[in-house]
Amino acid sequence: MKRTILLGLIAAGLLFSGAARAATQLITEEEARLPPPKGAIAADRRGIMRGPKVEFVSPGDSVNSPLRLVLKFESYGGAKIDPESVKVIFLRTPNVDLTARVKPFVQPDGINMQDAELPPGEYTVRVDIKDSDGRPGTAIFTLKVAPK
Repeated sequence: MKRTILLGLIAAGLLFSGAARAATQLITEEEARLPPPKGAIAADRRGIMRGPKVEFVSPGDSVNSPLRLVLKFESYGGAKIDPESVKVIFLRTPNVDLTARVKPFVQPDGINMQDAELPPGEYTVRVDIKDSDGRPGTAIFTLKVAPK
């Protein structure tokens, strides 16, 4: 009987902890108000590259916040992605380093942030990674967050 009650309490705790979990603030209102960067942002790399690849998976077009941020990492030639090398930068003037906010969601195969909180607007973000051979990889993408 005690075991059944204990298991029930554990199950209820797990259910409520997931439902009550707060969203993770990715970009604050203050950071969103910073001016955009001046000049062009290089986003395309041409030619044969052996460095790792960062693929932006989700969200799609304009979405509401909190949103699910998913990126996949791919390495080549037997190298592995170094999760400690991941840097996430919000491109503004000055740039805002989001790495510490994203680190808990970084895995060797990518980033899976279930509940990223952002104010409405468009945000250009750069992700830099390195593989175990020290080769760099970069992706730049834009998050479009619709007003609530």
